Amino acid sequence: MAIDFSRSWMNDELEMVRDTVIRFIENEMVPDDEAARKRGHVGKEIWRKAGELGLLCADIPEQYGGGGGDFRHEAIFCEEMARRSLTGMNASVHSIVAHYLLNHGTEEQKQRYLPRMARGELIGAIAMTEPGAGSDLQGIRTRAERRGDGYAINGSKTFITNGFLAGLVLVVAKTDPAQKAKGISILIVETKDKQGYRIGRLLDKIGLKAQDTAELFFDNVHVGADDLLGGVEGRGFQQLMGDLPYERTIIGVSAVAAMEGAYEATLQYTRDREAFGQPIGQFQNTRFKLAEIATQVKVARVFVDRCIEDLVAGKLDTASASMVKYWTSDLQNKVVDECLQLFGGYGYMNEYLIGRMYVDARIQRIYGGTNEIMKEVIARSL
Repeated sequence: MAIDFSRSWMNDELEMVRDTVIRFIENEMVPDDEAARKRGHVGKEIWRKAGELGLLCADIPEQYGGGGGDFRHEAIFCEEMARRSLTGMNASVHSIVAHYLLNHGTEEQKQRYLPRMARGELIGAIAMTEPGAGSDLQGIRTRAERRGDGYAINGSKTFITNGFLAGLVLVVAKTDPAQKAKGISILIVETKDKQGYRIGRLLDKIGLKAQDTAELFFDNVHVGADDLLGGVEGRGFQQLMGDLPYERTIIGVSAVAAMEGAYEATLQYTRDREAFGQPIGQFQNTRFKLAEIATQVKVARVFVDRCIEDLVAGKLDTASASMVKYWTSDLQNKVVDECLQLFGGYGYMNEYLIGRMYVDARIQRIYGGTNEIMKEVIARSL
């Protein structure tokens, strides 16, 4: 009997959404994945196709061009990509950007940008990390100085997901360097033909090969006063903190889905691969390892599902979101490593899904706030 990894939050309508997502992924994403890994990005056309099917901004209200669903709709798209180690199209960051606009933007900003993001016409990125500032956001040096009818942005950002393809970048900058957290604001930069805006190199990562992670440079980039997120200076840090549970839950969702995909691929491999005259899945060591993995993934699924339900209900707290991010990403690395071992030498080959999952998993413990930061957040809540 197969292990039941069914979701507690699924219903018939969401099953139909999942069917649409799977068809899109298998028909549009999988055939181009190898080429995307070689060029370092998936291209803009796949985003527009996803937008046409309503797969982007699925939990943004219909009045702003979104799907009118909730986080479960986003989770389905995230899960099905993670199960296949399709990491090039980072719809999660796109959704996070949309939620910054939805939760903190002015009405005019929502109307101007969200419908175009839902259609895949604008790909979203958020520029927080700098060469000298990662988890410590108060240490950022990028400046946004008030000049005339707007702001001049100067600085550089690195490790920016969707950075190469982004048409809309939320830039975290200091509007008042004399202040710490209260001196931070978020500026909206629409990148097309933007003078002074420059994309640096596509970064050479050990994993996530199809994902366009880039450096961004801002040299007197002018934006209007109406491009200050929310319209009030000094609220950037508060805005960032308010949406972190959403981001961290997404990381948990992708972690457990990747574990499920790794487990299923390994189970099938151990049934087919023979050694010493029998399938390796019949050896006690293999069976015990698979039993351990199945148990760990099952427990992770229950925890993630509870967080999804709490997020939809509006009651997921920061500590719980930090727990699900840290614990599932740690476990993902452990589970995928155990699965790879059962593949033997083939697991070390890039052509095998498990090998790609192995290198793609490592970043999960770093982005969205390192797991060490997650433990600090949890500890403060005790």
